[in-house]
Amino acid sequence: MSGGVPLMVVVKRGDELGEEYRRRITEVYVRSFADDFVAFSRDTGRLADAFEHMLLLDRFYIALVDGEPAGMASLTEGDQVLFAPRWRQIRRHLGLARGLLGYVVIRSWFMGSSDGARPGLAEIGFVATEPSYQGRGVGTALLRHLLALPGYREYVLEDIKDTNAPALGLYAKLGFTIYKRRKVRFARRAGFTELVSMKFVPSSEDV
Repeated sequence: MSGGVPLMVVVKRGDELGEEYRRRITEVYVRSFADDFVAFSRDTGRLADAFEHMLLLDRFYIALVDGEPAGMASLTEGDQVLFAPRWRQIRRHLGLARGLLGYVVIRSWFMGSSDGARPGLAEIGFVATEPSYQGRGVGTALLRHLLALPGYREYVLEDIKDTNAPALGLYAKLGFTIYKRRKVRFARRAGFTELVSMKFVPSSEDV
């Protein structure tokens, strides 16, 4: 239903929603980033089983439409991490070889602080909207909520694929500007050329 009437979106932090929402939040996560997980499994249900335990809900903000998760984004500051993966849990659902690969990738790719991480700098990541809600203001409402949070002097979005025109367009509309481009080995094989990073510095009137 892309391009329809804008929706009434309510944004809540994951821990405010509580454990009863954990599975649904995880399902949004694995469906939205399924292409990144094909080496582990193409079965999003199995991926959700493997990853459900590890999301630190207080680091994720969820866009709700009629009480259902319609989108998500993470926000971290300094050395905060998003996940607490447990090897045995991942192995139980993905098997020994793929489970080990998944555990190592999560630990090495998704749990390190970005360059320049510091207090007052908020890193936004894992921005996603469920397909049935795309084009209806969910991503805009979610990001505007994050940009209105107190205590942050700068926001960054790291490593966006240069082919992701809708995301880049949305971020630019909200005031983000490109500050870094990074070539990646084998990027063309994965369907893009480079990774783009963007930043937003609120004006004194916004703070």
